[in-house]
Amino acid sequence: MFGVLFTSWRLGLTAAILACVADAVYRARTLSTIPAWRRASAAERQTEAQLKKLERNGYRTLHARAIPGSEAQIDHLVVGPTGVYAVDSEKWDKRLPVRVQSHRKLFHGPFNQKPRLDEARWEAEQASDLISKALGREITVVPSLAVYGPAIPWRILNVREVDVFSGGLVRKWITKRERSLTTAEIDAIYRAAERVLPARYPE
Repeated sequence: MFGVLFTSWRLGLTAAILACVADAVYRARTLSTIPAWRRASAAERQTEAQLKKLERNGYRTLHARAIPGSEAQIDHLVVGPTGVYAVDSEKWDKRLPVRVQSHRKLFHGPFNQKPRLDEARWEAEQASDLISKALGREITVVPSLAVYGPAIPWRILNVREVDVFSGGLVRKWITKRERSLTTAEIDAIYRAAERVLPARYPE
């Protein structure tokens, strides 16, 4: 009798373990099929938390917005009293230094970040064109890279027409400019951006 119970217990335990393994494999495979752009990065979440604090000052933000007809994404589009901004959040290896050459070349360790700068500038230009057409007047979208991880040896530096700064300075970068938009203009730009830049994350 004891032998039968022991055998049954072992079989039950083995079945439970196999079920757990199968579930883990299923979850891993399911998660791995989710495109990267559907999962907010740690850097994006840090920036989003900072931008949320600007809401009481009249700023409005759209997160993870797609550029139609491309795989590009604006991590955060901010509309507020001081203007319109495209913020791309970057998490870089903190062990590699960040440096610039002649305000035209940005390096993270040995890696030239020209493609990343060009992409950020292009995304902002596309957003500007789409919003401007929707409203019938020119709207400028200022591009930026908010970098988390390595120390940035400057506060805010414009490299290839893109503002580059430490991720912790996002709010200061946005609010340091003069006020240029009214509440009505902010609302109109926000609504237009919401229409022409679809959400990357499914609702």
